[in-house]
Amino acid sequence: MEQGNETLVREFVFLGFSSLAGLQRLLFIAFLPIYLFTLGTNAIIISTIVLDRALHTPMYFFLAVLSCSETCYTFVIVPKMLVDLLAQKKTISFLGCAIQMFTFLFLGCSHSFLLAAMGYDRYVAICNPLRYTELMGPRVCVGLVGAACACGFSIAQVVTFLVFHLPFRSSNQLHHFFCDIAPVLKVASHHSRLSQLVIFMIGVFVLVIPLLLILVSYIRIISAILKIPSSTGRYKAFSTCASHLIVVTVHYGCASFIYLRPKSSYSSSQDTLISVSYTILTPLFNPMIYSLRNTEFKSALRRVMGQTSYPIH
Repeated sequence: MEQGNETLVREFVFLGFSSLAGLQRLLFIAFLPIYLFTLGTNAIIISTIVLDRALHTPMYFFLAVLSCSETCYTFVIVPKMLVDLLAQKKTISFLGCAIQMFTFLFLGCSHSFLLAAMGYDRYVAICNPLRYTELMGPRVCVGLVGAACACGFSIAQVVTFLVFHLPFRSSNQLHHFFCDIAPVLKVASHHSRLSQLVIFMIGVFVLVIPLLLILVSYIRIISAILKIPSSTGRYKAFSTCASHLIVVTVHYGCASFIYLRPKSSYSSSQDTLISVSYTILTPLFNPMIYSLRNTEFKSALRRVMGQTSYPIH
């Protein structure tokens, strides 16, 4: 289908690793075991939380949802990237690109709001422990997850609509390894300042507002921890928040660098490097940060493994 002398784009070509043509097989060999290990650790976390009743608490409920979200998030991007590292033709259809963008935005935005919900959970646990069971009951936890998913779904729908209703009639070459917002916008024939402004404001809403809520929670948490008389009590209280703080710092740091900077500073090589970190490396470290170094979780894992190895008749 042609319009004037220009052909409408029917597919996009990924050029994310084109500058590393000679190293793509090595990248495949490096990334594949990392991805499989990430899938395995998240599966262990989810199954352990489901099977061990001692972990049926709000904190571990949110952790199970987070692990499930990260598994789905990497599944949207990494398998296609691995196939493209070995393929001569690194393409994706126009519709496939839109679906990939919608899905990763839905999961990524939900992830941001979910981290805010986890921050609120830690705030209630430390600042209002006597009412923790009441304030963080099952309905509240499911409601917070539902609200995070609803916000993520709505935002992904709006952004994907704005991006893919633009005309694509010139280049179809994306300097990236998946359909992210900036590289797709870059190959659009033209886009209005209003679309750019709306997408930027949505980015602010998704990243800045949850981060502010987390900061407010932690200001109150730190204030409450400092009032604990014993150093052992202070250490124990802070240790329950340390993992969440590390994940928040990495998630919002990477996402803010990608989505909250001016368009004039866009660099495809920088974006590719940062995107590798939050699609491959961050999901690898998050399970270890949150659970595999957590003594309570490791005890639960041993119990589950013992029950599996020696089932009670």
